[in-house]
Amino acid sequence: MSSSRPPHTVSPLVINLFFVIGIVSAFAFRVLVVLAHLQSPWFRPVWYVGVTGYFAFFLYRYLISRKRRQAVADYDLLGKLRQGRELSGEDREVLEYLLASLVKSRENINYLVIFVLSILAVAADLVMTCGGFGG
Repeated sequence: MSSSRPPHTVSPLVINLFFVIGIVSAFAFRVLVVLAHLQSPWFRPVWYVGVTGYFAFFLYRYLISRKRRQAVADYDLLGKLRQGRELSGEDREVLEYLLASLVKSRENINYLVIFVLSILAVAADLVMTCGGFGG
């Protein structure tokens, strides 16, 4: 059991900030396909926006994932559940944190947006390549 205070979720402001960073980065990377065809001077700045945004977004996602895993390990939650042992009040707080963290997360929306933007980027590239634009 951990001797520190049970973990808690981050504020909605932080969640929304990193959601937007993830979406902007996803858009930046997908728009590069169009910018490459247009030989735009914006290619490199947009690429930097995408890389910098993804760096921040995926570091944030990594830290959240590590925090969740550490909470499960520190409180031996899987062991307690598998053995049918009684959960303490602190264990319940940690489980509440884990469930709230999953419910509050917008990663599923982010993944859906990345999926749709990827399809649109491939379609744009095919149209621009086969349609004779800029290439």
